[in-house]
Amino acid sequence: MSESLAFERRINGDYCLSGELDRDTVPPFWSRRTDWLPKDSHIVLDLSSVKRVDSAGMAMLLHLQQQLKINQQTLALSNIPSQLKVLLQLSNVERFFTDDTSSVHEE
Repeated sequence: MSESLAFERRINGDYCLSGELDRDTVPPFWSRRTDWLPKDSHIVLDLSSVKRVDSAGMAMLLHLQQQLKINQQTLALSNIPSQLKVLLQLSNVERFFTDDTSSVHEE
């Protein structure tokens, strides 16, 4: 069983996504997006607490980026897990994200 996703705002104004970002956790999390979708014009999303990510997780981040763009907001990812970085590169979609800190943590 996958560890559920949590989305929280930190004291510094950045957001943090934690848990497992996979096919089991994404659908229920995404269906509640109106509860957690930020209103800030620029969102920095720290992924250092993401333990596992698969293609469904990558797709959710792409949809999040698209939704924010429609709302005239920007999204920067920080501390991108190496697993996600590989998925983004293999899918040739890494250009859709700005990496706020250019850091990748190893699993």
